[in-house]
Amino acid sequence: MATPRELLNQAKAAIRELTPEQAQTRLAEAIFLDVREPDEYEQGAIPGAVHLPRGHLEFQVEGRLPDKSRPVVVYCAGGVRSAFAAKTMTDLGYEDATSMAGGFNRWKDEGRPWSTPDALSPDQRNRYQRHLLLPEVGETGQLKLLDSKVLLLGAGGLGSPAAMYLAAAGVGTLGVIDMDVVDDSNLQRQILHNMDRIGERKVDSAKKTLSALNPDVDVVTYDVRLGADNILDIIDGYDVILDGTDNFPTRYLVNDAALLKRVPVVHGSIFRFEGQVTVFAPYEGPCYRCFVPQPPPAELAPSCAEAGVLGVLPGIIGSIQAIETLKVLLGLGDPLIGRLLAYDALEASFRTFKLHRDPQCPACGENAAPIVIAEYDDLCMPHPATPPAAG
Repeated sequence: MATPRELLNQAKAAIRELTPEQAQTRLAEAIFLDVREPDEYEQGAIPGAVHLPRGHLEFQVEGRLPDKSRPVVVYCAGGVRSAFAAKTMTDLGYEDATSMAGGFNRWKDEGRPWSTPDALSPDQRNRYQRHLLLPEVGETGQLKLLDSKVLLLGAGGLGSPAAMYLAAAGVGTLGVIDMDVVDDSNLQRQILHNMDRIGERKVDSAKKTLSALNPDVDVVTYDVRLGADNILDIIDGYDVILDGTDNFPTRYLVNDAALLKRVPVVHGSIFRFEGQVTVFAPYEGPCYRCFVPQPPPAELAPSCAEAGVLGVLPGIIGSIQAIETLKVLLGLGDPLIGRLLAYDALEASFRTFKLHRDPQCPACGENAAPIVIAEYDDLCMPHPATPPAAG
């Protein structure tokens, strides 16, 4: 049986080694792969390096580094683990995987550039472990989520499941706007709240639930009516707006403000046994006014308080909104931009419909006038007893 030294010599014979000086000349073209353990990586790393511990290499490297033609410079602390890692990558078909002799210790001792990377704490690594196992998310994606800000319009039927899943996923800042109080009629579907919170402000109840679910999340509450006088200030700085409103004046107001601030809106709506989800990405896909140019008459647009809603339905639609929000934040997959996903609970069916930008849209069209933020209270309104949050 070969000794560890013999195995190392065999690995080095099968790969190419670079000195730190040679490796530094490849910073612009190559991917630098750090195969040290998390505690080593947290102490300092080469800027821009991809971190993947040696023990996870065989299972995760092809997901993290799918382009096998791109040069890769592998490094560890002293050059031993990186030699074995470069050999493994060569065996997996990577065309130009090299090991940096002397590792990060030599790189640092020679005064080459390094920095202390943002990193998850041990508790966070444990909490988000299932995300870290996904190459499409990983530590980089999780850190991005922790640095992201999502504004939820409503702490009701749609806002409840969406907020809970976004908090559990580690979205660092969740804004919640709602000016209603918890009523016992909400509890059939609004899972942020409970019997002990009846009569309490919904935003306060939401903050208690979300903070208890994940202390990493900063919950910012807005116990105000969303209007033309405050919407631009409220949405400023948020990465995504999750729309759980159920009235046309607010939807048009949100649409115009989101276009002005260029903030994507993940829109959801529910009615009896049916729900819809789409993503309005400003000037990339259609906006809400392209989708609904004019509100329907009031008698054709009853609210949930008037027509009813199956209690589980907002859980399904709100959860899909949460998924779409995470996709937008992380740049994953194909978000519902220019597509409307419709769900019929009675048929147990999903259908997708194409949505197109309207060249004549008064808000985002080619010849649209400058956007003016204004109230639209003269449009179709829900029943007065219905709160501004859907469900």
